[in-house]
Order: sequence, then C-alpha cells, then structure tokens
Amino acid sequence: MELKVPPPLVALITAALMRWLSRLAPAAGFEFPARTVIAIVCAAVGVLIAVSGALTFRRAGTTVNPMKPDKATSLVTSGVFAHTRNPMYLGLLIGLTGWSIYLSNAVAFLFLPAFVAYINRFQIAPEEKVLASLFGKEFADYKSRVRRWL
Repeated sequence: MELKVPPPLVALITAALMRWLSRLAPAAGFEFPARTVIAIVCAAVGVLIAVSGALTFRRAGTTVNPMKPDKATSLVTSGVFAHTRNPMYLGLLIGLTGWSIYLSNAVAFLFLPAFVAYINRFQIAPEEKVLASLFGKEFADYKSRVRRWL
C-alpha cells in the first residue's frame, strides 16, 4: 500500500466513510453552533495551506506528485515548509476536520486519527525514506528542525 493511493483520494474516501457511518449512527450526532461557518473556514484554511505547499514545490521546480518522491530535485524548506514538513497532508486533515464539524457526529471525528495514521504509515514514512536517501544530512537536519505535521 505504500505510495499506491494518492492522498487526495484517501481524503475523499475518508470523507465518504465519515458521512456514511455518521448516517448509520444518528445517536452519535450532536449540536455544533455555527457548524457551517466553522466548516467553511476549516476547508478554506486547509486549501490555503495545501495550495501554498504545492506552489512552493512548483516554484522550486520539484515534483508535486506524492506517488513519485524519487523524482524530487530539491529539498524544499522555505515558505510553509518552514513550519510543517507536509503542508498538503495537513491541509487535507484540516479540511477533514471541517467536514467532521459539519457532520456534527462523533463517529466522523474517529476518522481523523485514522487518516493521520494511514498517511503517516503509507505515504509520509516511504517519502521520508526516499528523501533521506536523496538529500542525506540536509534532510536529517530539516527533519530535526521542522515537525511532520505541526
């Protein structure tokens, strides 16, 4: 499963499962004041963070394709990457958090740590192995300075 499923597809599948299982468990629903506004803000923040990461990659002239980390031509450590090593995945997580708030169902929130665990294991860990082999000490130093998520 490593590097086999594009992370946006993982997020989409996660969002669909969140909705489906929330509907199957209406008793786990709760009131969340201003849920629509908060959900939209989360979605917008998530998109801004993810797009910022992608644009920073483009400006650096390196691959944006998460399925092919071996095609990276440079280690990007500026911009949003100075604060998180994985802004695109963080953006997806923030968007899913907004979706959980919008659904206002405890079951939906259970998928957030599941999403993080999946992305950590099947996407980030393999990417980091490749980056360590490509960029050695430079990546090790970066990894020691900047956290994986936040």
